[in-house]
Amino acid sequence: MAKVIIGILVVGIYSALNFCIGWSVKQWLVAMNWFNYPVFYWLCFYILAFSIVIGRIHESIRVFSIIGNYWMFVFEYGLLLCLAAHFVFWLTPFKNVQIIGSIVITLFVLLCIVGSYLAYSPVVRNLEITMDKKDSELSAMRVVVASDFHLGVLSNKKHLQRFVNLSNEAKPDIVFLAGDIVDDDPKWFVKEGMAETMKSLTATYGVYGVLGNHEYYGKKIPEFVEVMDKAGVNILRDETIRVENAFIVTGQEDITNKERQQLDALRHSDNLPWFVMNHTPNDLVTPSQEGVDFHMSGHTHKGQMWPNQYITARVFELDYGYKLKDQMHTLVSSGFGFWGPPMRIGSRSELWVIDITFR
Repeated sequence: MAKVIIGILVVGIYSALNFCIGWSVKQWLVAMNWFNYPVFYWLCFYILAFSIVIGRIHESIRVFSIIGNYWMFVFEYGLLLCLAAHFVFWLTPFKNVQIIGSIVITLFVLLCIVGSYLAYSPVVRNLEITMDKKDSELSAMRVVVASDFHLGVLSNKKHLQRFVNLSNEAKPDIVFLAGDIVDDDPKWFVKEGMAETMKSLTATYGVYGVLGNHEYYGKKIPEFVEVMDKAGVNILRDETIRVENAFIVTGQEDITNKERQQLDALRHSDNLPWFVMNHTPNDLVTPSQEGVDFHMSGHTHKGQMWPNQYITARVFELDYGYKLKDQMHTLVSSGFGFWGPPMRIGSRSELWVIDITFR
């Protein structure tokens, strides 16, 4: 009963907030003499607002899921821009609805263009660090780290090819994929033939990945692991492996799995540099205390769209970028892909190239 009440409240609040957007747009359309069919307008408006739910009814109407992803952008920035427009109207002498509305629409279109560009034009972040050599036979190595591809319909094969090109240009010794590689279901990865694209990644010691929360949401983990194996990606599930006489790699299950092993149970006896992937950066204290040398995460997207990064910054000790915590090098990527709308504001699709010197 409690879940039903909460569900009704959520739907009610969401509907009310969407009404604010729809009413504001209506006011502008009326001022422009373009508003003639109110019933048709509101019907279409709420179909779009709830399209992400409609799209889950059946595979044949999946187009509504795509529309729903875009609507997330409309919902967030529509609210922000409408609020700003109302402040201008209420708190300033300027009362021309036509001009205020036209400015808001123009700003929204510009945000769409900029957001799409920042999502689909990834950049390479470079980092140089020094790490204790321990017993490693290496004097230096180059690592590529990326996360949150959310490969599917919108983060597609073409976008994956961008990653492969940028990674191969870096000539890495190893590639780490820190979770949320697919967007819930791996079927689109298979259907679009992305395995062949992923398989063309080159790295001296191979490509390794871990599960993210969205792999769990898809509930097809065995299929996902098999698909990744065919694509040349070794998915580590609470596993620790030794890579020649060079370093140790641990891949933790995501925190979504309440039965995942603790990090101390995944320790390796060899005194080699220790790399750990954990999709969600929920705990940096434990790996630091356990002697991890390099800890990698994603999940946060750096908020993906402003001002969400202020929320992720409050939730996580490190929600983005590099930090030296005690003796542990820590990296949280904003992701190479995106979740929901294929847009980024205040963040950008990226991969990291880290040059490590062993002392």
